[in-house]
Amino acid sequence: MVDFKRFTLSNGLKVLVHEDATTPMAVLNILYDVGARDEDPEKTGFAHLFEHLMFGGSVNIPNYDEPLQRVGGENNAFTSNDITNYYITLPAENIETAFWLESDRMLSLAFSEKSLDTQRNVVSEEFKQRYLNQPYGDVWLKLRPLAYKKHPYRWATIGKELSHIENATMDDVKAFFKKHYTPQNAIMVVGGNVKLEEVKKLAEKWFAPIPAGDKYVRNLVQEEPQTEARTATIKANVPLNAIYIAFKMPERLSKDYYAFDLLSDILSRGQSSRLYHRLLKEQQLFSDINAYISSSLDPGLFIVEGKLIEGVTVETAEKAIWEELNKLKTELVSELELTKVKNKVESVLVFSEMNLLDKAMNLAYYELLGDASLLNQETEEFLKVTPDDIQRISNETFNKNASSTLYYLTEENA
Repeated sequence: MVDFKRFTLSNGLKVLVHEDATTPMAVLNILYDVGARDEDPEKTGFAHLFEHLMFGGSVNIPNYDEPLQRVGGENNAFTSNDITNYYITLPAENIETAFWLESDRMLSLAFSEKSLDTQRNVVSEEFKQRYLNQPYGDVWLKLRPLAYKKHPYRWATIGKELSHIENATMDDVKAFFKKHYTPQNAIMVVGGNVKLEEVKKLAEKWFAPIPAGDKYVRNLVQEEPQTEARTATIKANVPLNAIYIAFKMPERLSKDYYAFDLLSDILSRGQSSRLYHRLLKEQQLFSDINAYISSSLDPGLFIVEGKLIEGVTVETAEKAIWEELNKLKTELVSELELTKVKNKVESVLVFSEMNLLDKAMNLAYYELLGDASLLNQETEEFLKVTPDDIQRISNETFNKNASSTLYYLTEENA
């Protein structure tokens, strides 16, 4: 159970406070309700570029890291297709430094051609190194547009094309900031050895004066139902052939989300999981195989991926995957097998309640979902899932006509 209190400033900034007197530390986490899905299709990668720009300093604080390091603090951030999240951890006695730093860059991020050039180059190099020059690095650049044809999930957070980042202008950057980096588009969580009244005073002092900005209204193009199987083939300088099969699954707030999460664990969590045990150990078709979900706010993806043992044909490997998926449609999983994966999930949830930063990030995310209290209901929702639920969603999901398959082949086998 993660306890918290909440209040909202006059400019729309939501603030959640989690008091934990057992630690000398504090965390300030800010989630901005903006991700890659909010980008212009012709100007992608901006949410991730902004994650970098936000550390380039503000008008009043040229070097963001220096004052934080002086008070024993650390910071980082991440971007997804749905959100951008920034956090600071530091000794609780220095919490006001975190308020000062985060409020100043929300109010007055320093926009300079030098900073933009620097971060544009950094992100461009990241694009090349992680996505273009690394074996299998461009999988998501190929799989997303195969699975999505209209929704902005069709591009990865790094962007659709390197040129979108290389050609980003100062006007583009300023417009993106003004549109998305506003108090009413953010959720702040302050946790650790802090008091509610102290946080209220600091929030009023540092964040309340920031103008609310215009309310961003999201209006995304939604995906149409997929009725035909989609395939794509890549040949590249990689050591092993690989297969990636993607299926659509419901959005994060769907009650079936929990069944899909457990289903992915049944297939590939641990050495006793179905895909690992049968296809990797027994049949020795794969050197590596996984199933996982994208956990997206809008309808997401259920992915099965594997790298083939040398000498195994793609046809044989793909057939074996489908045999395992089809078993889930015709045979109920046992209560024992389902309980095993539920226990693992429950352990992860319990451990996440022991880490201060995890608690802060989770509170912000669940508040974005509609109510941070949902965090404390997660275990209960997972435990509700039945073998019938697993069979039902398997029948609804694992159909060839609704699949998108990427064949990633070695150059000599292509």
